[in-house]
Amino acid sequence: MNSESLQLLVNRVMPYGKYKGRLLADLPGQYLNWFARKGFPPGELGALLALMHELDHNGLSSLLDRLRTR
Repeated sequence: MNSESLQLLVNRVMPYGKYKGRLLADLPGQYLNWFARKGFPPGELGALLALMHELDHNGLSSLLDRLRTR
C-alpha cells in the first residue's frame, strides 16, 4: 500500500456495475466482499478494489477521510 493508491481510492469512480459512478472509497462493504469471493477484476481497478476491501474489512476506512479534502 502506498499513498498514491490511497489517493486513487478517493478520486477514482467505479466504472461499471450497480455502483457505477460512485467513488471506490464509498463502495459498500458487501459489494467489496462480493468481489473478494468472486474475484477482483484484473489490473489497477482490481488492485484498488482489493485494497479498499482490506481497509473496509479491518475497519480502517477512516484513514481516507483526510485525503478526501485534498
